[in-house]
Amino acid sequence: MIGDAAEHRLEVPSAEWQDCNQRYLLAALTRVQRRIEAATREPQRDLPPEDSDEKSVAMPAPAALEELCTHFSLTQFERDVLLLCAGVELDASFAACCANAHGGRRPYATFSLALAVLEHADWGAIAPTAALRQFGLIEVLEKESLTDSRLRIDERILHYLAGINYLDEHLASLLVPIPAVAARPLPQTQEALVARVAQLFSTATREDGIWPLVQIYGTDASACQAVCAASCADLGLALYSLRAVDVPASASERDRLRRLWTREVMMGTGALLISIEDSDPPESLRNAVTFCDRLPGIVLLSGRAPLPHTNQRLLQRFELARPGILEHSEQVSDSCRLTARVRLEDLAQRIEPVSDWSDLVLPAPQLETLHEIAMQRRHQSTVYARWGFAKKSARGLGITALFAGGSGTGKTLAAEVLSRELGLDLYRIDLSQVVNKYIGETEKNLRRVFDAAEEGGAILLFDEADALFGKRSEVKDSHDRHANIEVSYLLQRMETYQGLSILTSNLKSNLDPAFLRRLRFIIQFPFPDIEQRREIWQRAFPSGTPVEDIVPAKLARLNVAGGHIRNIALNAAFLAAAAGEPVRMPHLLRAVRSECIKLEKPLTEAEIGGWV
Repeated sequence: MIGDAAEHRLEVPSAEWQDCNQRYLLAALTRVQRRIEAATREPQRDLPPEDSDEKSVAMPAPAALEELCTHFSLTQFERDVLLLCAGVELDASFAACCANAHGGRRPYATFSLALAVLEHADWGAIAPTAALRQFGLIEVLEKESLTDSRLRIDERILHYLAGINYLDEHLASLLVPIPAVAARPLPQTQEALVARVAQLFSTATREDGIWPLVQIYGTDASACQAVCAASCADLGLALYSLRAVDVPASASERDRLRRLWTREVMMGTGALLISIEDSDPPESLRNAVTFCDRLPGIVLLSGRAPLPHTNQRLLQRFELARPGILEHSEQVSDSCRLTARVRLEDLAQRIEPVSDWSDLVLPAPQLETLHEIAMQRRHQSTVYARWGFAKKSARGLGITALFAGGSGTGKTLAAEVLSRELGLDLYRIDLSQVVNKYIGETEKNLRRVFDAAEEGGAILLFDEADALFGKRSEVKDSHDRHANIEVSYLLQRMETYQGLSILTSNLKSNLDPAFLRRLRFIIQFPFPDIEQRREIWQRAFPSGTPVEDIVPAKLARLNVAGGHIRNIALNAAFLAAAAGEPVRMPHLLRAVRSECIKLEKPLTEAEIGGWV
């Protein structure tokens, strides 16, 4: 239980306990030495009476030896093997006793000696999967043969038995203790998150010592760390931080680090925080996720962006609301917006919105949904922060939408209208720049896009995204696997992004149904019928454009979408301006022919008959 671990933090014991613990350990070592000397009939020193074993020592609290045996569920035989190894390190006469038992040749502990002289001998105790070797309590050296090889107690364990409790030296070179006092005081919303995380760990069902993996993410790294520290402090646990870049790339080194931390967890050391930074390369992130996936005990992660789901462990994500976007204000400051522009410059194209609702010609249901998107984005802070919906789930805080329809049906125009309506920057994401052929770089680029957008609350438009967001391919090699990881990563970022992200697609049927289910809004932009085309033509020319004898009813017979109508109107205006004339039907006919050549669309008499 969590409460059990809380009693065994790295604290300085009392002088009374230290004294008693020393006498307890000496008595236990004496009992084991007596067993060896009984087998050799050659005593090395005067020993206390046989009834003076460790049980005769009155302890104010459990001795370190007993605590260790409880932590690792050691049998009586395993307990005495550990004492055999400890005695050699602590007492020269003990080593001499072992040498005599080995015929005067080996002044150290071996499994053969342990099996010969100790009670309740068990061959299974020497297996690599048994507690002594699995958790590195002892080491097997000089492997001539397993039973005759030298056994040595791990230095960390030796000092623990002596009452000196410290973090393993290898771990101490990588881990940084996070003081609990640094976690307080916290803002009210962060205190609420602390309570949720502490409650999750307190009530979670664990199997094999593994609790859910918790990630606290947000743009304020120090605040994320403070929430983690406060959550552990409320559970009575010390917290140690490990940088993701310090997780070894080698699988064998990761396994060694995992075993060392597992041992510390079983000894009640505390909880682990893996800190992820923006500058971390993608391979470091993958190493960190792999490392913590099978790690026992309480493990937290902190970083700016949410992680993908792990393979074997339930991942719980909690986003730290950033002041100015959801927690305190409906509006994004100009300074934040300008900062985001600089960071997004090389990955996205900013679109300056010039269109408004009057420029959109769509059926009523589509227009109603667009207004609903604008309404939800405008009132996010009220619903999520003030009314508490953000506390219900870390997922789904963002507004995600798919605009599906053929070329020119108004998808990008609708995004512009939302941008102008909400007073937010609009960025079109060029997937040819974001998607990288080198494995892992795409996630890194996407992280940069979303992090920068969070700073300024921008609207993200992933234009023509069919190629990346299509039905997930069968995994045949590592490239297919990582392509699917890229899609999953983007879905998770869209769901947790505290703004509006829009995808456009020419054909909704090309998209993975599982992906579509995770979008909040889906709007189908239909090809305009003849009445809608007539209305688009009526709005195609600004009020200052001179026009003469233009008949929208005739122009509406041309079977093209609104985007192409706007292109034709613009090109006709240039032709008229070059001729020094108002825009007339002949100018429009010339512009139509050019546009249709570009589209490889044949013109019919039914479409252009009677124009001139």
